[in-house]
Amino acid sequence: MTDQTDIRYMRRALELAVRGAGHVSPNPMVGAVIVKDGRIIGEGWHEHIGGLHAERNAFKNCTEDCTGASIYVTLEPCCHWGRTPPCTDAILEHKIARVVVGCLDPNPLVAGKGLEILRSAGVECVSGVLEEECLAVNEVFFHYITTGKPFVVMKYAMTLDGRIAAYTGDSKWVTGETARAHVHETRRRLSAILVGIGTVLADDPMLNCRIESGVDPVRLVCDSTLRIPTDCRLVRTAKEIPTWVFCAQADAARRAALEQAGVTVIPLPDAGGTRVDLAAVIDYLGGQQIDSVLVEGGGTINGELLRLGLVDRVQAYIAPKLIGGAQARGPVEGAGIARMADALALDHLTITRLGGDILVEGRIRKD
Repeated sequence: MTDQTDIRYMRRALELAVRGAGHVSPNPMVGAVIVKDGRIIGEGWHEHIGGLHAERNAFKNCTEDCTGASIYVTLEPCCHWGRTPPCTDAILEHKIARVVVGCLDPNPLVAGKGLEILRSAGVECVSGVLEEECLAVNEVFFHYITTGKPFVVMKYAMTLDGRIAAYTGDSKWVTGETARAHVHETRRRLSAILVGIGTVLADDPMLNCRIESGVDPVRLVCDSTLRIPTDCRLVRTAKEIPTWVFCAQADAARRAALEQAGVTVIPLPDAGGTRVDLAAVIDYLGGQQIDSVLVEGGGTINGELLRLGLVDRVQAYIAPKLIGGAQARGPVEGAGIARMADALALDHLTITRLGGDILVEGRIRKD
């Protein structure tokens, strides 16, 4: 097959892979396409955690004998037992002649071993087809599997003059409907959403995913002294959507009332001045298999996360509006950077038009 043919079928595998968004965490999104005599005879993707992997779903959906066929997979086939049997076994059982992989799996249990097993059995293996795209699809998984910590996305919406709200505190709405719908797509993809108590008190948000068949993220609140109102929407719906509140000081009566409402209260060591230690929060989440966090708080929590080096990606929604006001809040507060030369820079930058607004996003450079 030509390189362009490999690229075409890998693109189809990528289209399939993203269908697992929001359903497979903390596993990767993977797509697989089986091709024989220039025809697709089977397709599959990892549909949900604990379910069949993409390769096995593709075999299950196969319309004819796979002997001598090629399989295109966005991520190196697994070679170990987890919730399901090794996919390398299935590939060999179905007598696949050629395996084309987008990128290798950094999981120490795999890490090139899957292709080694296949090559040693006489299967032709090709890797690195659309590698950048395949890596990008699973940036959350790669970060989590190599660090044990969640991938942190800092999201905010601001006016062209850098305000996230008017001086009165009013912030509905900075951006238009298209940009707000895009936020829900991000909520669908990531495992948890984090805000500070200031956002809860000011906006009484729901922090859910308002997309059909979307999965609600675990809702996280940093609330040092448990000020969260028991009649706010987060608490009232805590038995329907997992809601965790991190605190530094826990009044026994308030904690009992919140837990009775279905909230999980998690006391953590304070970071001085009774503030919740955000580094401890991120470590805790990693231990709970929360592989990704969308931060939708205000300038205080954003500034602290950046100061601690805990932000991995930034999503800045910019509306072509000017509101001014010396007291109007900005998206990043705290002490800030003293010298422009020390400013945090973004790599892999993209700019997307969303209706009348613009989304600027990229990875925080961590040299």
